[in-house]
Amino acid sequence: MILAADVQYEGNSAFAAGILFQNWDSNSVQKVIRKRVDGVQDYEPGSFYKRELPCLLALLSEVDVEPEAILVDGYVTLGAEAVPGLGRHLYEAMHGKVPVIGVAKSYYLGTPQACELVRGISQKPLYITVAGIPLEEAQTLVRSMQGRGRVPDLLVEVDRLARELIG
Repeated sequence: MILAADVQYEGNSAFAAGILFQNWDSNSVQKVIRKRVDGVQDYEPGSFYKRELPCLLALLSEVDVEPEAILVDGYVTLGAEAVPGLGRHLYEAMHGKVPVIGVAKSYYLGTPQACELVRGISQKPLYITVAGIPLEEAQTLVRSMQGRGRVPDLLVEVDRLARELIG
């Protein structure tokens, strides 16, 4: 199973959503996981992981199988120096057993051009960063996901589910 996860915030609470799916080219959800986390840290520039990582770990505590990979909305590493970002901290929290693929929609200063992935009918790239498997493999996997748009359908769905928990 593959896990796609996203987190949304309201005040000092977070709403994490996850979708488990069987195959990279699948468009069917096997299971939806939702988790509310209260008392999250305030956003700290340059240390976003301190706010979001506890939420993702809480979500993972609700998953009854070890995922084959985890997709996060954001970066695994930051910039050309590959400074550890949210995804890298998650990878380390999982003891390096589960690859983490970051799928970011916004450019982070210094992100290598090799991280860009144009998919679907869009000409605007996604930015793929990864820990646990080669970048090229991660890009191939994300490219193979269903959806004609820039962002794969299942990532759009997990974002919607996390936002839905707020309202």
